[in-house]
Amino acid sequence: MGQEESKPEPGDLIQIYRPFYQHWALYVGDGYIVHLTPNGEVLTSIFNTRAKVKKQLLKVVVGNDKWRVNNKYDRSRKPRPVKEIIRRAEEWIDRVVTYDVVTRNCEHFVTELRYGEGVSDQVSAAPGSCSLHGHSPVPGVGSKAALPLASPEPLELEGHSALCAA
Repeated sequence: MGQEESKPEPGDLIQIYRPFYQHWALYVGDGYIVHLTPNGEVLTSIFNTRAKVKKQLLKVVVGNDKWRVNNKYDRSRKPRPVKEIIRRAEEWIDRVVTYDVVTRNCEHFVTELRYGEGVSDQVSAAPGSCSLHGHSPVPGVGSKAALPLASPEPLELEGHSALCAA
C-alpha cells in the first residue's frame, strides 16, 4: 500500500506515484480520500474531458503504488481550516466535472479544496512528468487556475452548462 509510515491528517494532499504520472487526492479521514476519476477508474488519458469526484479508501486507490502526504504549497499559501476543506470536498462527491490535463486536473482540484486556489506545477515540469499522463500536450506550460469550489453549483455537470471546476 505504499508508505504505512505516512500518517495523513484530514485536509492533507496525497500524492500517488503511478507509472508515468502522479495522481493527487485529498485525505478526508478514516482512511478515505476524495479524488477525480472517470467512471470509477484512474484518469489515464489526455482525451478525458469529464471526471467524477469519488470518495474511496486510500489503500484501495493506491494499491501497490507509492504515495506520500505532500502539502507542498503550504509554504506559499495558507490552507483553509480543516473543517472547511472537508466540507467542501464532501460537497463534490459523486459529481461529474470538466477535466483538462493542463488547466483542470486532479492536482488543481485538490489544491482548490485546500487553499482556495487551484494550482498544478506538474504541467510546467519537464516533459515526462506532466500531471496525469507522462507527457504534456503543451510542454513547458504552467497552470494556475482559480476554480469555483465555494459550492457545487458552479461545476459543469453532465447535461448542464456552467463553470467547470476540476
